[in-house]
Amino acid sequence: MNSIPTYMLYGEQGNDNEPDWLHWETVLSRSRLHGFRIAPHRHEQFFQILHLTGGTADVTIDDVTRAIVPPAVIVIPALPVHGFVFSEDVEGMVLTLFERDVREALATAPEIDGKLRSPHILSGESNEMTQLGREIAALIAEADVRTPGRAVAMRARIGTVLVGIYRAMLASAESSVEAGDRALRHAQAFHRLVEREYRNHQPIDFYASALGITPPHLNRICRSVLGMSALKVIERRVLLEAKRYLTFSSLSVKEIAALLGYADPGYFNRMFRREIGTAPGKFRQYQ
Repeated sequence: MNSIPTYMLYGEQGNDNEPDWLHWETVLSRSRLHGFRIAPHRHEQFFQILHLTGGTADVTIDDVTRAIVPPAVIVIPALPVHGFVFSEDVEGMVLTLFERDVREALATAPEIDGKLRSPHILSGESNEMTQLGREIAALIAEADVRTPGRAVAMRARIGTVLVGIYRAMLASAESSVEAGDRALRHAQAFHRLVEREYRNHQPIDFYASALGITPPHLNRICRSVLGMSALKVIERRVLLEAKRYLTFSSLSVKEIAALLGYADPGYFNRMFRREIGTAPGKFRQYQ
């Protein structure tokens, strides 16, 4: 598992300095750069939706490979290993959202949240698939311009796309690809706990106990699946939130440190500089 790269976007490792609601591009533009083959990889923090409208694709998720004929929607939450081989005439879009935003959007819909924690492949013609295509296009259109009320509209559009995926799943003979690897399931559960507790600075023992495993076992899982220690996973989550506040809010660095559970702003500053390479104030100047 250590040989599987963890990408931020296709082929981009560790480039999360510009947090935003959504990244989107054509499948063709990215796959063409790699000879129409995207090698198996995983995303630690991202939730991807591929909407294929032309050409063909072979999709590998964990150890399962399937041939896909459009129209199709492929849903990849954070952590499962996935790769693609596309035909040269492939058409469609790939959307990348923060896993955190997806979970926030589904906080009041546990039945949808549960379904969308596993990869899914949807294909075929149906009213629900047609509507889902429209919702994806509307989300991209909203994200493409900086208009008043964009944050509210983006939350709504993301929620509508996720509901559209769920409705299309219920209306079709959709295919779910369940994560069968126990280490992957533990890593996914750890991510959910970190999302809930990262502001509280819980020790590793707390997370290990909640998962029913030992701290050394948790660290082995994180290094195997995520390529980093459990502590580093927690720190990366804190840093992601810090970057968001620095980019999108007018809060002072001291206020941001307090919101993230740091009683000592100096400690927060030192941690941020150590991990990012620059102080929080400097980071904000370049956003």
